[in-house]
Amino acid sequence: MMIDDDDFEPLPPRRPLFRRKRVLIPLGLIVAILAIFLALRTSDTDRDAMIAKYGGANAAFAAGPAGQRIHYRDQGKRDAPAIILLHGSNSSLHTWEPLVQRLGADYRVVTLDLPGHGLTGGTPDKDYSADGMAAAVDVVAAKLGLDHFILGGNSMGGWVAWRYALAQPGRVDALLLLDASGMPLRKGEKAPESNVGFRILKYPFGRWLATQITPRALVEQSLRGSVEKQAVVDDATVDRYWELLRFPGNREATVLRAQLDREPAMAARVGEIKAPTLILFGDKDRIINPSAAQTFHERIAGSEVMLLKNIGHLPMDEDPDATAAAIADFLTRRLVVPSPTVPETR
Repeated sequence: MMIDDDDFEPLPPRRPLFRRKRVLIPLGLIVAILAIFLALRTSDTDRDAMIAKYGGANAAFAAGPAGQRIHYRDQGKRDAPAIILLHGSNSSLHTWEPLVQRLGADYRVVTLDLPGHGLTGGTPDKDYSADGMAAAVDVVAAKLGLDHFILGGNSMGGWVAWRYALAQPGRVDALLLLDASGMPLRKGEKAPESNVGFRILKYPFGRWLATQITPRALVEQSLRGSVEKQAVVDDATVDRYWELLRFPGNREATVLRAQLDREPAMAARVGEIKAPTLILFGDKDRIINPSAAQTFHERIAGSEVMLLKNIGHLPMDEDPDATAAAIADFLTRRLVVPSPTVPETR
């Protein structure tokens, strides 16, 4: 059967309106997305304003060889044994103030903002590894003339503390591990639920977004997901975490740390630690399984372990009285401070 072209009517030409819609609709979506992004984007906080607000008139900084400018506080009884305390990820030295108030009458208590945190901010070398954090401890210890000390840490700070005890055992008189990270899961265990902030950092897009958009509500939600006693999360605390997370360099540091090799094989060496060690965990920790306390205890000979009931990941904030009492009791019984070296006389 023959079909004549004349049997078909030609299609009318496409109207320019259709072409305009094909361009304008996607363009409108892009503009809308961009507008939402710009509306939600949170800028860094002002360095000087944050130092004035959270450091005060007597804010102290120690300069390091790699260009570090480590913010620290030196409090308590100056002629007593020194305790250096290291905070956790995305926290700051302020988290230790409840313990400073309770231990300061009997101990010299030194706290510092680790690189990429608090008023220390991003460091020029961008070394946020265990070695980079340990270097900050050395910078502050050198500034204060401390050649040995009690070393304690919470979460990431606990990881840095036990790594430091392995690297420089002669300087650590005693070790305090408060919900410290770094131990592997026990057989049959599932990973803890963590909090929303840490979950976001697991993904490349989430890490990029974390450097651009930092809603206060997200910081509050993450903080509440870290503690069992919700009353400790008040407006001032949320503001501090939120504003210091946005201190120049801290959000970039957070993303870089999320991609670091945490060197899990180092956990096998924790048994080399000889310093008297207190392991203190909250039994409701949702960031690190409380069973990690037992793993530390099994691996560190002579260590002591304590679980605080109905406490989450931040025992020094959630129950500072019980935490300070446990530390004071442990140090009274177990601390042996090395005698000063007396030069030989000839």
